[in-house]
Amino acid sequence: MIAPHSSPVFLSLFGGEDWIVILVVVILLFGGRKIPELMKGIGKGVREFNDAKDNVKNQMEEGMKEKDKDQEIKELKQQLQQQKETTAIAQDSPNK
Repeated sequence: MIAPHSSPVFLSLFGGEDWIVILVVVILLFGGRKIPELMKGIGKGVREFNDAKDNVKNQMEEGMKEKDKDQEIKELKQQLQQQKETTAIAQDSPNK
């Protein structure tokens, strides 16, 4: 069983010999000159994916902060309204 938060599943599916075979197949298919271009493209894709993931995460955090601010404003308005009501009741009651 794979432990949570361990290496990605696709990496744990292959052993050392499997990676060697995969590397040889890649070299045969793309040739030695194309591999740097291929790796550069993969790196760019991973970088863009991570940037998009971070962007979504930041937007969600900002949304949560706005929601928290809206909730705080609502609570402050309720407190203000209660204070006004308390003040109005105190002013309406006759002094003894």
